[in-house]
Amino acid sequence: MLNYIWAIMIIVGVVYAIITGNIGNVTNGILESSEETISLCITMLGIMSVWTGLMEIARQCGLIQILTRRLDRLIGWIFCDIPKGHKALEYITTNIVANFLGLGWAATPAGLMAMKEMAKLNKNNPTMASDSMCAFLIINVSSIQLVPITMIAYRNQYGSVNPVSIMLPAILSTCVSTLVAIIFIKIKQGKRA
Repeated sequence: MLNYIWAIMIIVGVVYAIITGNIGNVTNGILESSEETISLCITMLGIMSVWTGLMEIARQCGLIQILTRRLDRLIGWIFCDIPKGHKALEYITTNIVANFLGLGWAATPAGLMAMKEMAKLNKNNPTMASDSMCAFLIINVSSIQLVPITMIAYRNQYGSVNPVSIMLPAILSTCVSTLVAIIFIKIKQGKRA
C-alpha cells in the first residue's frame, strides 16, 4: 500500500512540475539528491560496519550473554510468554542493547532473528503476530538510546556545529517513549489475562 502512495505522490509531483514549467528544477533536484545520497550512504556504511562488527565481537566474547542474564528479569517481565532461556530472548537483548547504543542498523539483524524465533513459538496462529512479537515491535519502535550514533553521524555529515548536542534530549525523549511503551504493553497484557 505504501508503494502506491509513494508512486502517486511522485507522479502528481512530476505532472505538477510539467504543468507549472518547473520540470528542470525537478531534474536538477533529482541529480543533486542522488549525489548527496551516495555520499551519505558511503559515510553511513562505514559507521554501520564498525558498529555491526563491534556488536558481533560482543556476541562472540559473551558480552551479549552477560547482558542477557543482567536484563533477564526485565526482559522476562515484558516478554512473559517466552520461555526462560529461549534463543529469542538473546536476540531481543542484542537488539535492545544495539538500540540503546544508538545503532539502529546493527540492531536490525538481531531484531529479525528475534521475530523468527518468536514466530516458531507462535504455533496457535502462525499468520498473526503473537503478544511478544507485538511487544517487541513496540519496544523496538520506542528505542531507548544512550548515544544516538546514527543521528550524530547525520548531523556531522550535514555540517552541524555541535552534532552531539542532541544527546541529552535524545536520552530524555527515548526514556519517556520506552517507559510509555512498557506501560502500554503491560496494560494490554493485563487485559488479555
